[in-house]
Amino acid sequence: MILHFLVLSLLSYDRLSKKPLLFKSFTGLTVEEFNDIYDKEITKRYDKYELKRLSIRKVIRERKVGAGRRFKMNVKDRFLMLLIYYRLYIRSLA
Repeated sequence: MILHFLVLSLLSYDRLSKKPLLFKSFTGLTVEEFNDIYDKEITKRYDKYELKRLSIRKVIRERKVGAGRRFKMNVKDRFLMLLIYYRLYIRSLA
């Protein structure tokens, strides 16, 4: 559990964006490209998608929408983790 938290804190956007060469090698994008994609696409679509995802349940809900467990990382860090995963781990499967 401690190792998991340590990895997440080392690979956060705030820390990784301060090292542009490392950021580019982990994600394949520059910090500016990442920020453009995040600002133009992710922030625009995320809230609407999340509300749609949570409200499409056919089973009667016990709790209101959004009453569950919160994410440990914010959207920007989760998007960064997705890009790092696609860049580094998919290649090892081939």
